Amino acid sequence: MSFSAVLFDFDGILVDTEWAIYQAWLRTFRTHGHELPLEIYTRCIGSDFDTWSPKTHLEDLTGSSFDWHQLDEDRQVEIRRDLEQAGPMPGVMALLDSLKSKGIRIGVVSSSSHSWVDGWLDSLQLMPYFETVVCRGDAPRIKPAPDLWLEALRRLDLPASEVIVFEDSLNGVKSAKEAGLTVNAVPNRTTAGLDFSIADKVLSSLEDFSS
Repeated sequence: MSFSAVLFDFDGILVDTEWAIYQAWLRTFRTHGHELPLEIYTRCIGSDFDTWSPKTHLEDLTGSSFDWHQLDEDRQVEIRRDLEQAGPMPGVMALLDSLKSKGIRIGVVSSSSHSWVDGWLDSLQLMPYFETVVCRGDAPRIKPAPDLWLEALRRLDLPASEVIVFEDSLNGVKSAKEAGLTVNAVPNRTTAGLDFSIADKVLSSLEDFSS
């Protein structure tokens, strides 16, 4: 297909942050005597806790309330520790270089915060590749609503028909499809069990995409 721009999700597409986040939540649940199966946890991947909340779920399971402020801080320490040596996902650098060499415009669209996404893009020296980075707060709603993608299209001044997307979450795929975009689903070890039949194509990794 012919396209003018590519939009990447961030978590689980450019960097494998999703697994570290899930493992931190799993440790929290196990500390309180419960499991957190992936098929349950993946409900919130690509979105936020308004879609499904592990906090509410744990409180329902235990019948207890928790000091989430402290637990959130502890979990962030664990996540950053687990990601100390993290780099781009397989195929990311080769694809970015290929797109850039062909003059294809590139952006990021994420439900995460700018502080999280921009921080990673800067630390991995990826930011220069991206013309625009759209995150939580840049549009009224995050995924699974289409608003973030529509904001990216507005910034690029392109119709949806000229843009393709890479997503690892079902919430992300649904939102991009609602925005009228062509979506390549790229499941990772956290989202591999999800049904991505609504995507236009499912790839095993970014290495399988030919630009």
